[in-house]
Amino acid sequence: MEQRNSYKDGKGKAQPGGQPGRPNTDDLYEDRLSRSSEETPVMGAERRAEVIQLKLPLSPLDNRGRNGTAETKSIPITQEMVIAAYKRVKKNKGAAGIDGESLEKFEEKLSDNLYLIWNRLSSGSYRPTSVLEVEIPKDDGRKRKLGIPIVRDRIAQQVVKDYLENRFESIFSESSYGYRPLRSTHQALAQVRRNVREFQWVIDMDISSFFDKMSHELLMKAIERHVEEKWVKMYLTRWLEAPIEDRKGNKRFRMGEGTPQGGVISPLLANLFLHYAFDKWLGKTYPKLRFVRYADDIIVHCNTQQEAEEVLKAIRERMAECKLELNEKKTKIVFCKKARRNADYKTVQFDFLGFSFQPRPAMNKEEGKMFLGFDCAISAKNEKKFIEIIRKSNFHKWTNSDIYRISGYFNPMFASWIDHFGKYRKHEMQWIFNVFHRRLNKWVVKRYKRFNGSHKKAGRWIRDLAKRQPDLFVHWQHGFQTA
Repeated sequence: MEQRNSYKDGKGKAQPGGQPGRPNTDDLYEDRLSRSSEETPVMGAERRAEVIQLKLPLSPLDNRGRNGTAETKSIPITQEMVIAAYKRVKKNKGAAGIDGESLEKFEEKLSDNLYLIWNRLSSGSYRPTSVLEVEIPKDDGRKRKLGIPIVRDRIAQQVVKDYLENRFESIFSESSYGYRPLRSTHQALAQVRRNVREFQWVIDMDISSFFDKMSHELLMKAIERHVEEKWVKMYLTRWLEAPIEDRKGNKRFRMGEGTPQGGVISPLLANLFLHYAFDKWLGKTYPKLRFVRYADDIIVHCNTQQEAEEVLKAIRERMAECKLELNEKKTKIVFCKKARRNADYKTVQFDFLGFSFQPRPAMNKEEGKMFLGFDCAISAKNEKKFIEIIRKSNFHKWTNSDIYRISGYFNPMFASWIDHFGKYRKHEMQWIFNVFHRRLNKWVVKRYKRFNGSHKKAGRWIRDLAKRQPDLFVHWQHGFQTA
């Protein structure tokens, strides 16, 4: 009878491992990863630290390299785990790290590269490369620093993330939505919409440089509660301590805080940190309140202004205990003003996940009357950003192209905007498409001489086209009016 792999999970229970399946990857060998021609067996050749020696016998078939020799590994990371992690990383795409190796370049020797990752991960000898630091502009004119691991490190992190995710999911709060399986931004927004109908006051929180300031010491305390495996803690420590390097070769080390905002494992660690730093603490301290958290974007719902001020003060103290601080310029108390709510308070609007929550006219479906509600729609900031994208394209000058090139260029963009921001009060996006239609009108006048520079005739032609070919532009299919 054929023997099967097995290992113990975090609770000490034996977990059977099935016979390796055939990976659906062109460059992979039929059943297993092939050994890299540049990689020697690591066992005995490289020093390992803090690894678990498995006592269970392993089938030689399951650990056979290209040369047919059996290799006994010390860590229960299978080749199938590495292949699955690679597929997820490939799906998420991403830029090259400090080594300049893109996913396309990595795939030129896919089987060898994946074998190398597995061989080192499963023997405890894997060590990460420096994280590339890049800066991207923020809406306020400042720059945000992102850390981009190399492709190999992203795959390795994905392996450990997949290994831990279900374990952490079992303890996470129902009010946490960010970077979790089967949870979305729309679900978080829907919960906030429900909460503001019941609670009149909101604390809109912003944590200053959370990913850069997260304490390694406190994070490891949280990890110790749920992770027994020494090899997992070893790799997490190595990723947390990996040096940061810019494109000029300047290198620095983290001084006991921070995780790269761009690392595969970082969102999972951030959720674990804030689960103890905030979610559980708020639940114990203020059990009658509600909150919605999407990663480090947090909304807390309160009953009165006095309660909101008291809770905000307590949150500041809690953040200080956890070696964090609030961004006071962005953190605020908001009154959710609507019909039958009376309070003399200036701030009545907050943004969350790209939407603005504020007083808005609404229709009573039963009585057919208008009233003042408090609801969300695309934020003015995002509306302005999308309009700027349309203007900067200068497509009204594409006089050598036909209208099908214009639709091919904008349709994927429009579809993604409508898919996300059209979820609530879709009609609020009309101004974005008004700008597009005015530019399209300019293109028609420039493109076709028969209109003799008449924007009125061009507008009529566009309206007729929308009737004849309503599928030409995505936003026409959603009912957005033409010029």
